[in-house]
Amino acid sequence: MTLDEALAQCPVIAILRGVRPDEVLDHAQILFEAGLRAIEVPLNSPEPLVSIGKLAKVFGEVCVCGAGTVLTPAEVKSVADVGGKLIVSPNTDEKVIFETLRLGLWSAPGVGTATEAFTAVHAGAKHLKLFPAASYGPNHIKHLRAVLPAHVMVLAVGGVGPADMETWWQAGARGFGLGSEIYKVGQSLEETREKASKVVKSISLLRT
Repeated sequence: MTLDEALAQCPVIAILRGVRPDEVLDHAQILFEAGLRAIEVPLNSPEPLVSIGKLAKVFGEVCVCGAGTVLTPAEVKSVADVGGKLIVSPNTDEKVIFETLRLGLWSAPGVGTATEAFTAVHAGAKHLKLFPAASYGPNHIKHLRAVLPAHVMVLAVGGVGPADMETWWQAGARGFGLGSEIYKVGQSLEETREKASKVVKSISLLRT
């Protein structure tokens, strides 16, 4: 499954920051059953490569799984070595993008300004993560979209939740990265199920 295919089914990357290896599959199963098809485990989580390896083994054929907070080419390689396919960063680093694409993985670098966005695009990225989205606001995406190539997808990440997805969607966002709106450290499986259901309901309303 490609990242485009995953986001076409549900335009949300679930960010499981702080998830432990012994619980990651249970939460991922709930997300998958709800309809989400992209999952990232930030590298500042406990034993993140163990969790990503588990996700890749169990869900790798039906979800795009990988890492967030990826800052170096070496970290990209480490994620690839355990089967991860998605590389998400909070910043734009051409070396990270080049290594991601060299290894055949999906790149979603963080951008804020038009300069960062075009730097990422020229490096080969097709999915840009506006981060932190709440600091910029929906109008920022609207104006970026006016100048970015049509094939480039902008995802709103950071401070965006189900309640304001429609505003971001209308501004031109075509995907979202959701952290605490999906998962917080220590939450129960039932809480994950409730949050995922709310997110998917909000997404369905965007497409009606």
